[in-house]
Amino acid sequence: MLETYDASHITVLEGLQPVRERPAMYIGSTDTRGLHHLVYEVVDNSVDEALGGFADHIWVAINEDGSCTVEDNGRGIPVDRVKKTGKSAIETVLTVLHAGGKFDKQSYQVSGGLHGVGVSVVNALSSWLHATVYRDGKVYEMHFVRGKAAELVVREETKEEMQDRFAVRYGERTRKGLASREAFIEAHGKELSGTVISFMPDPTIFETVVFDYDVLAHRLRELAFLNAGLQIRIEDRRTEGEPEVFRFDGGLREFVVYLNEGKEPIHPDVLWLQRTDPENRTEVEVALQYTQSYAETLYTYVNSVNTREGGTHLEGFRSAITRAINASAKRNNLFKNKDLTLRGEDVREGLTAVISIKLANPQFEGQTKMRLGNSSVRGIVDSLVYASLSEYFEENPASLRAIVEKGLLAAKAREAAKNARDLTRRKTMLESSHLPGKLADCQERDPAKSEIYIVEGDSAGGSAKQGRDRKFQAILPLRGKILNVEKATQHKMIKNAEIQTLMAAIGSGIGEQLDPERARYHRIILMTDADVDGAHIRTLLLTFFYRHMAGLIENGYVYIAQPPLYRVAKGKQERWVYRDEELKAAIKELGEKNTVIQRYKGLGEMNAGQLWSTTMDPKTRVLKQIRIEDAMFANEIFEKLMGDDVAARKDFITRHAKEVSNLDI
Repeated sequence: MLETYDASHITVLEGLQPVRERPAMYIGSTDTRGLHHLVYEVVDNSVDEALGGFADHIWVAINEDGSCTVEDNGRGIPVDRVKKTGKSAIETVLTVLHAGGKFDKQSYQVSGGLHGVGVSVVNALSSWLHATVYRDGKVYEMHFVRGKAAELVVREETKEEMQDRFAVRYGERTRKGLASREAFIEAHGKELSGTVISFMPDPTIFETVVFDYDVLAHRLRELAFLNAGLQIRIEDRRTEGEPEVFRFDGGLREFVVYLNEGKEPIHPDVLWLQRTDPENRTEVEVALQYTQSYAETLYTYVNSVNTREGGTHLEGFRSAITRAINASAKRNNLFKNKDLTLRGEDVREGLTAVISIKLANPQFEGQTKMRLGNSSVRGIVDSLVYASLSEYFEENPASLRAIVEKGLLAAKAREAAKNARDLTRRKTMLESSHLPGKLADCQERDPAKSEIYIVEGDSAGGSAKQGRDRKFQAILPLRGKILNVEKATQHKMIKNAEIQTLMAAIGSGIGEQLDPERARYHRIILMTDADVDGAHIRTLLLTFFYRHMAGLIENGYVYIAQPPLYRVAKGKQERWVYRDEELKAAIKELGEKNTVIQRYKGLGEMNAGQLWSTTMDPKTRVLKQIRIEDAMFANEIFEKLMGDDVAARKDFITRHAKEVSNLDI
C-alpha cells in the first residue's frame, strides 16, 4: 500500500493505448467472440455505405497468412485533412477514438456504428493494418503497426490496375469491358471508388487469432438477408473451397424461408410488413410465418445490428401480435369461451419472425448494442403489426383459424405443464428431501463455489462419486437418453423423469420462470462417453439447455468435460491423450517398444483415481465452456440435428462428417 497518493500516480493513456490496455471494454472479450467482432466492425462500415445507397458489393477474405481483408465499392474513406486533428481523415478515422462520419446527420442517415470507435479499435488490436482507398482515380494507402501510422502514400491508378481490381471484384467480363474509368462512370453512373481494409489480429492480445469461416459466413449471410440487394462474397484462401456469394433480393421474406427450412408451415405465404415514419426518420420491416414446430424463432435488428436482448421494437411486436390474434379470433367467433384470451407465449408458439428497424438516432443500451431503448419505436411497430395482421386475417380466415387452433393447443399444453410442475413441487414437499435421490450433492452451499457433473449412466456415476471432491463437486447420473425436447411439447417434457431430475437438481426453473440466480451450481458440467451414444446424449442435453435454460448458458454456467481418449503407458510412465492427432506424439515420446495403448470409449472404464486426475481435478482437467456465439447459427444447428427433417439432418451430417470426426467435445 502506498503511503502517499498524489498527481504523480495518475496515468493518462493517449491515442489507442486505452484499447490495447483494456480491449474487453471495446469488443466484449479477447476470445473467439472478440476476434470475430473485429471483422464485424469493419464490415459494418461497409454496410453503412450500402444503407446510404453508396455501395452494393462487399468482399470479405480470410487470407493465407491468417489476416482478413474487407473491401467495398462505397465512396471510400475521406482523405483530406481534418482541421481538429491536423491529420488526414483516413488517419484520423483509424487512430482517433470517437472520430468518424456517423455523428452528424448528413453523411449517414442511418448507421449501425454510432460510437465512432469501430475501425480504430480494430487498428489498435491488430499487429498490422493496411488501408487502401480508391477516390477520384487515385489510390491512397496507409500502413499501421499496432495502431501507429506510416506516411500516407498517394498515387495514380493505372488502367491495368483498375482492370485487374474490377476483374477480381466482378469477374473477367468486367476486365474486358472496362475501357476506361470515364466509360465505367458513364455506364454505371458512379465512381470507381471503394475502401479496402486488411488486418492481422495481434496474438499478444487475443487467445486465438484463427478466424472461423463458418462463424463469419453466418453473420455475412445474415447481413445480406437484412439488406435486400446487397451482395456479399466471402472467400477462405486458406483452403481450396469455392467462395460463397450471398444476395437476397427478397430480403426478410427470404430470411424467414431460410429459417423455416425443414419445418412445416401453417400458412404458405410469408407475411411481409413495412412502414416508414418520416417524422421519426424510422423504417420498420417485419416478416413472419407460423409453422407446426413448438419453438419460437424471433430475431430483432436495428440498422443491421442484432439486438439479442430485444428492446422497444420487440415489445411493440409482441404486444401487437397478441392483441391482433385475440381480437380477430373473437371477431370471428373462434373461441368457444367468449371470455378466453390467449397469452403471448401461446400465440407465439411455432412463430418465426424477423424484425428489422432502421432509424437515424438509435439509443442502444451499452456499447455492445444488445437492447434498443427508443420509446417511439414501440408504438410505430405496434401500430404497423396490429393493423397489417388484422387486415391479413380478414382476407385469410383459414390462416387465422389454423393459427388460433395452434394457440389453443399451446394454451392447453401450457396449463398441463403448469399442473405437472405444481404436482412435482407438491410431491417433493411431502418427501424428506427436495433433491432427487440419485443426486450425490456436495457440502458447499455457495453456488459460485459449487459444481455438478451430469454423468451418463450408473457405472460412470459410481466412478465419479468415488473420485470426486465431495466438498464442492456434486454428481448426477442419468439413466439412458433424455427426451428430445426439439420434438416434444412442454407438457410432455415436464413429465419426463430424467428432465424432472435435472430441473430439481439445478433448481433454476425453466423457460420464462428461469432465474440463473437460483441455480444451485455455477458450473454445470456434462460428462459423457467418447462414443456415438455419448455424443448423442450430450447433444440431447445441450438441446434441452439451449431451448429451456439458455440463461444458464449466457451466464457461462454450462461446460463440457474433456475426458481422455487414450492412456499410453510404458512401465511406470503414462501419458493421457485427449485427441487422436496427439497419439503419435505420445507414442514417440515413450517409444513404441513395450508401449501399451488403452482406448477409453466409456467413462466407466476408468477407475475413480484416473477419472479424478484426468477429468475432474481443477488443477489438471480441461473444460469447454458452452457459449451462444451466434443465436441464429445455434438455432439452425439444433433444428437440423434434432428436428423432424431427416433429409436436412442427413445432408448436414454428410457435409460436416470430416469436422465431426475431429471434434474436441
